[in-house]
Amino acid sequence: MKALREQLTTAGDPATLEDEVFSHMATFFRRYYKDGDYLSLRRYKKDVYALPYEGEEVKLHWANADQYYIKSIEYFRDYVFKLPDGRRVHFKLTEADSEQNNNKAAEGKERRFVLASLSPAADAAPPLPNWERELGGEGAIAELDGELLICFVYRPDAEKQSALNKAAAARILAVVGERFPNWLDGLRTKTPTEKDTARTLLDKRLGDYSARNNFDYFIHKDLRGFLRRELDFFIKSEVMLLDDIEDDTAPRVEQYLAKVRAIRRIAHKIIDMLAQLEEFQKRLWLKKKFVVETNYCVTLDRVPEALYAEIAANDAQRDEWVRLFAINEIVNTTISPNYSAPLTVDFLKAHPFLVLDTRFFLQPFKARLLASFDDLDAQLDGLLVHSENFQALNLLQERYREQVKCVYIDPPYNTGEDQFVYKDNYQHSSWLTMLRDRILFSTTYSNPIQLVNAAHVCYYTL
Repeated sequence: MKALREQLTTAGDPATLEDEVFSHMATFFRRYYKDGDYLSLRRYKKDVYALPYEGEEVKLHWANADQYYIKSIEYFRDYVFKLPDGRRVHFKLTEADSEQNNNKAAEGKERRFVLASLSPAADAAPPLPNWERELGGEGAIAELDGELLICFVYRPDAEKQSALNKAAAARILAVVGERFPNWLDGLRTKTPTEKDTARTLLDKRLGDYSARNNFDYFIHKDLRGFLRRELDFFIKSEVMLLDDIEDDTAPRVEQYLAKVRAIRRIAHKIIDMLAQLEEFQKRLWLKKKFVVETNYCVTLDRVPEALYAEIAANDAQRDEWVRLFAINEIVNTTISPNYSAPLTVDFLKAHPFLVLDTRFFLQPFKARLLASFDDLDAQLDGLLVHSENFQALNLLQERYREQVKCVYIDPPYNTGEDQFVYKDNYQHSSWLTMLRDRILFSTTYSNPIQLVNAAHVCYYTL
């Protein structure tokens, strides 16, 4: 900065020139940032963006073409924390009524985290695994495997989350005080703040847990290169006007050059800082994500009979079969054993094509089942991945490389009613950006690959 100030001093009034430098800097960065986020902002002025072009016959470009679109999602997680004495408290989400197809909730119907209740009214819900069914009682609060387990649901509620958290804390303390009093002092441990001197550890953890992470933004693929190109274009078109230089005197030209040097050096430092933040986000986005849970659906004819007794005793699996296959209607028959609760091993042997779902069983059972297969991959005839689609394609890329013959794509946001909820309001640009990266990812699975877009009845061959 000292050297730049000396250069400016030799070319004119330093205070005036310094003001001009920072004014140009503010003008430049305002073009690309709003509320701390990089945006492809509209500029209603001619020739304000430098469009990269390499001599192609046709150049297709859109506002967010060089960015990753991070699709709107709701991020749910189990949450575990320790009390001062080292014991663990586990918040678990048992049911989530999440937003579908990027349709945002109407005002007054926003979804909130609410303390769960396994009341009789919940019996109509899908069957729960055994460990959840054991909870019972108002608030679904239980001591399980040395942990205090507290269950929540995510559903529309007119109350603010802060009010729900306050009500949940009061209810949790009441139930714990009555049923599990040895946990009470730990939950009441004080963690005060300036605004809330009475805050407890439970209050703090409820606030942390219910703070959802909403993603709805873009990540630039090469922010440093983009902003540096844009900066040079900005300087040429709005700072150092070539027509003026031709007619100016040597001191005036030197003043131009000093100003340009100052702008570039300072702006490059800022761009480098911004690019580091963007690059960190980019690496997080491109990093292959962990698989947090895996379950298998297996017909009973593939399951060792040694596991049948444990399967017959699993009420959650039995309830699932009743709901899906109406096995409770198998009565008064001489062909096979009648339905009963709990089921019998003979009943399972008589119906070898019932589909067992490992989500209803604990990990030791799942491990014994999987160990019974010599080649698990050879046995699998279908894979269902619940994930953000970009991350799913990234995760499976090497495993299924050149093994896929056709990809069926139903692009989102094509009904005419759904909107991309993003503050720059580039709806079509957002759609193209999201679809482009996913399609390019799909080509690694097979080349060439036929992509079927059902929404528009189109075929792409890449």
